[in-house]
Amino acid sequence: MAKKNIVVFSASLLILFLDQLTKFLIKKNLQLGESVPAIKNILHITYVTNTGSAFGLFRGFNIFLIFFSVIVVFTIFYLLWKLKNIERLLQFAFGLLLGGTMGNLADRLIYGAVTDFIDFRIWPVFNVADSAVTVSIFLLIVIMWKK
Repeated sequence: MAKKNIVVFSASLLILFLDQLTKFLIKKNLQLGESVPAIKNILHITYVTNTGSAFGLFRGFNIFLIFFSVIVVFTIFYLLWKLKNIERLLQFAFGLLLGGTMGNLADRLIYGAVTDFIDFRIWPVFNVADSAVTVSIFLLIVIMWKK
């Protein structure tokens, strides 16, 4: 692993670990469909599965989403190999995207659906990987906007 990519791989491994750990704990402690208030009427922990992408789009297109995730992972590795000097914020964004993509990809490959559990009641239920991907895309937009 090249020293220039230490931030990428550290962030991605942390996200992948946290994502899979939280999903494991949800599956171990809740029944599918069960919801427990963490902060009443604001944040609930709700165990649901999703065969689609973010916000439940593309339900039932698991093979397409697996294929797309693999392309994202390979694209990140290609960019890391191709780019000589990568600023830390871009490394961090790539790390979040890689970890989040791999977290949900693992669910799709192993279980055929992604486990979601963070429920604000005004937004579709999501997970740690989804959060990492969303933050990474925001960071990538900011980085590109500045260039």
